[in-house]
Amino acid sequence: MNNPIYKETLSSQKTPILFVVLTFVFLALSIWSWSSSGVRGWTIVFACFFAFFLFYLLNYRNLKIQLTSEYLQLSFGIFTCRIFNKNIKSCNIDKTSMLRIGGAGIHFTWIKGKYRAFFNFLEYPRVVIFLKKKHGVVCE
Repeated sequence: MNNPIYKETLSSQKTPILFVVLTFVFLALSIWSWSSSGVRGWTIVFACFFAFFLFYLLNYRNLKIQLTSEYLQLSFGIFTCRIFNKNIKSCNIDKTSMLRIGGAGIHFTWIKGKYRAFFNFLEYPRVVIFLKKKHGVVCE
């Protein structure tokens, strides 16, 4: 295995608070709906939102960044993206508005005609990695 040249783990102070609140709100709504009318449509909807926010809370706690002599690896929980260094054209600080992207986590969108993947937290600046060849459908 390659020894890392650079290794960093980022975590958010704000994001977990939001998702703890949403997780418990939908858990409470699920329990309330189930106790008042049994397993019906809204109970299932609330339970699905509870599961979604619980997964988000657990999976997107830490962004792990690792650079080796062969690749750059970004990991958010069970999701990992590895880009080989020979496919990296350049990099810059990203100036894209956060309103365009949304919140923390992994996001995909079109920016100036190129499909971009974001691994980010709201509190940290982002770096854009420009690729020589697409990584799947992702250009940047």
